Order: sequence, then structure tokens, then C-alpha cells
Amino acid sequence: MVSFSNVGPKAISGKPLGLHLVHCIRKNVLSSKAYQALVLSLTFFAYASYHATRKTTSIVKGVLDPKSGQLGFSHWRRSYLLKSQQLDQQNSELKHGWAPFDGVDGSAMLGEIDVAFLAVYALGMYFVGHLSDRMNLRILLTVGMLGTALFTTLFGAGYWFKIHNFYYFLVVQLFAGMFQSTGWPSVVAIVGNWFGKSKRGLIMGIWNAHTSVGNISGSLIASACLSYGWGWSFAVPGILMAFVGLAVLLFLPVNPDEVGIEKEVKDQSTEPLLDVATDTKEKAVGFFPSMENPWGCPICSVSLFLQAGSLYFPILATLLHKPHSCRWSIPIRFHSWNSINPL
Repeated sequence: MVSFSNVGPKAISGKPLGLHLVHCIRKNVLSSKAYQALVLSLTFFAYASYHATRKTTSIVKGVLDPKSGQLGFSHWRRSYLLKSQQLDQQNSELKHGWAPFDGVDGSAMLGEIDVAFLAVYALGMYFVGHLSDRMNLRILLTVGMLGTALFTTLFGAGYWFKIHNFYYFLVVQLFAGMFQSTGWPSVVAIVGNWFGKSKRGLIMGIWNAHTSVGNISGSLIASACLSYGWGWSFAVPGILMAFVGLAVLLFLPVNPDEVGIEKEVKDQSTEPLLDVATDTKEKAVGFFPSMENPWGCPICSVSLFLQAGSLYFPILATLLHKPHSCRWSIPIRFHSWNSINPL
């Protein structure tokens, strides 16, 4: 059960600026259900935008490396998605590719970029998990979203500034992977602060649809922007993500204490997802203490094998690539494996 208590100085100081404005306009505080709906909505769109920006690379691969003759998320020809063969011929970038990815080693270079992105993402998840226990989750999530938006847009900026240096795109993707790793630990912790165990399955089932929504919207936006130049396929999702990041900064309450709500635990079914001792100061849990939990190693092992698919398929595609492979060969089909995004 969630009930309102008097709003103390700590709650006032931690409340997002946008909620201060809403309360001034409404002249009263929002209900607990309204706060929960706000948290679910903001975290849903926040992580959907993470997935949308990840899809851009797989969509644009068919333009950067035209040997595949198709977009990364589908086996349909680009001319079908862009509505006419004439439009495909008018856009020279769609026809001839983009250096340095239009050469014999273009597919290998794209595979190396994928591997670099995913490797930094996996490594960053470990460190961000520690940071999320030690700093304000709203600030961490906002920094991650704005950073992801910036480096996604910078990748697309190579189109307008005529950048053909492989290491530019590699470094940009390294930083993008680092900022992408801030998303999952932050949103899961925030949702866990606001919802108990009673309807966890229903809530998490609906909320986790953000993965599919982000992938679908990212694919549609990126493919729709290709006719204007592949740079827009990166810039538009990046700009949209920046707006969502600002909304998170202004309106997302990290926990009920920030807005003056206290949780009264009536029974075990309504305990918070993250057990917190009320009489002691919260302490972050380290790596080895967390492994003492009997479920720690099994869950980590399952996650390891699930995430390994996203990392190994780009490597395998790079090793198996042959420059003169047919349209339905392994390298072409593996271009679409970037759509299997990490969490």
C-alpha cells in the first residue's frame, strides 16, 4: 500500500523540476497511481529510444556497404522500401556506398564496429551497475540518453561532413556503446523502486514491450529517412532520444521518497522489488557479495549466453564473409543480426 505523508525538505529538494511546475499549476499533489503511471510511461519510452537508436546501424549497413543489396533488417530490396527504382538511382550514396565501407573489406569493417560497440556495452554494464547504486538514477539515465543521442547523431554527421575515416566511426560507436550501457540498470532500478510484488508479472510483461516498440520504431524511422541521406537515419532517432532524455530529467521521480510518498508494507506480497532496510542507510552491494545469493550465478549464466549471441554473430559474419557471395549467403543474412539487441 502506498500512502501520502507530509512532504519534507528531502523530498522537496529531490523532486524533479517539472513536477514542481505541475504541482504549482494543479495546486495539489498527484496521486500514487498517477506517479506510477508516469514512471512506467517515462521509463518505457526512455528504453524504447535506446533500442531505436541501436537499430540505425543495422538499417544503414545496406547503404554503407551496397554489396548486400538490401537493408539490414529485411531481405527486401532497398528500391522496394524506398518506393521506386528511380529514387534509388538518384541517390548516389544508396547506389555506390560510403567509403571506407564500400571496399572489399567493407563488411569486415562493419563487423568490427559491431563488435566494438557490443564489447564496450557489455563492459559498461558492469560499471554502470555499480554507479546506479551510488548516484541519482535520474541523472545517470539522463546523461546516458543525452550521450547516446549525441554520438548517434555524430555517426550520422559523417554523411554531411564527408568523413571517410574508419577510426572516426569506430570511436563514435565505442562511446555510443558506453552510454547505451546506462539504460537497462537505471530503468530496472527505478521501476523496482515504485512497484511491489503483487502484480510484478503483469507490469513487467507490459513494460518490457519497450524492446519491440523501440526496434520497430527505430527500423521505420531509419528506413524512412534513407531517401534523404543516410545521415538522417542517425540524426532523427538521436534528436528524438534527446527530447525523451530531457523529459526524464524534468519529470521522472526516482523513488516515492522524492515526491513525499511513503510505502506502508502490509504483507509480503506488497514488498518492494528491491528490499530496503528502513532503519539503516542504504549500502551498495559489491560483486562478490551479490554472488553469495543462490540465484546470482544461475541468472548471470543465463544472461551471459543470451548476450553472447549478440556479440558472436557479428564476429562470425566477419570471419565467414566472402566479397563475391550471393544475395542469400551467410554474410548478407548476418547483417540483420544487429537487430538482436542487447538489453
